[in-house]
Amino acid sequence: MSAENAIRGEPVRPLVPVYDAVIFCDLHGEPNWVYEQAVFVEQLCRRAGIPYYTLETGLYGDFTRNFGNARVSSIPFWTLTDDGKKGRMPRQCTYDYKIKAIERFVRYELLGYRPRERTIAADRQFHRMHMGIMWEERHRAKESTQVLFTNRFPLVEMGWTRPDCYAYNRDVWGLDTKANCCLFCPYHTNYFYKHIREHEPECFSCALQIDELVEAKQAHPPLKSKLFLSKSRKRLRELTPEECQDAQTFLYHKERIWNGF
Repeated sequence: MSAENAIRGEPVRPLVPVYDAVIFCDLHGEPNWVYEQAVFVEQLCRRAGIPYYTLETGLYGDFTRNFGNARVSSIPFWTLTDDGKKGRMPRQCTYDYKIKAIERFVRYELLGYRPRERTIAADRQFHRMHMGIMWEERHRAKESTQVLFTNRFPLVEMGWTRPDCYAYNRDVWGLDTKANCCLFCPYHTNYFYKHIREHEPECFSCALQIDELVEAKQAHPPLKSKLFLSKSRKRLRELTPEECQDAQTFLYHKERIWNGF
């Protein structure tokens, strides 16, 4: 939308400005379609004259190296105790590997601060961070805890859902999009793992590695619960075809579209 406004030279989408920077955090553990979409956006930003940056944040590598040996960022794994009590871990990964990474990049690379330099008054909550949270995820649209930023959520303000966003990308840009998501995000449906096992086997191997890692090793500090990627609280290798019939879809011009989760 920002590129559309820039290319047309008018505010076609008035709640979306022409950005000073578009930033993609590469966690090194996402489906291939995420990287294809990122390339599309990068090329579109170049055409529109909008600076585009990729930050190598590497959650996948950090987690596989450190889980069981040191404290790691909390991923919202599904939990199960020996007596059958179910729960879920808190989600800290988005904050640690996206929001904080962007804040550091803006502070040191774009604004030119030196390490440990005090934030000047003119920069405090002066800069706006726009995030692509959609209407159905509006519970995630929260105030910023960062010194530099105030948060804005244009899609929430516009009332746009995932089907709205899909239709826009497809109708205006010809882009067939799916969810931007980690391979090992526990919010996935079981169908997601079935899909990548059949269509992106190298991606399924990454997800399987995480699932087997949390099975084989104990978290640091230790937990009383077992951790799972699947909402069924089963290992990915144990999911049955019947359990993988939970694909989330919506209609686009009478065509049934899978959302990527």
